[in-house]
Amino acid sequence: MHELFNLEKLCREVISENQIDAEIEKVKDIKDIMRYGIMSTPGLVINGKVIHSGKLPTKSTPVHWMMNALAEENI
Repeated sequence: MHELFNLEKLCREVISENQIDAEIEKVKDIKDIMRYGIMSTPGLVINGKVIHSGKLPTKSTPVHWMMNALAEENI
């Protein structure tokens, strides 16, 4: 669970530093996690899509993912 905490913290930092209007929901229930098809944690879901799972990404990677998600919303 240590990596899960770190992914949550990392995402909060990215959101704050880039002034992204977003909500973070930490999902702990294994059944809910598996509904997304995530087989290894930590996992990151943005706008209902699994973006990443299995390891902690570098800080620049979630920035890229979140900016892409914002761009898709504005299309």
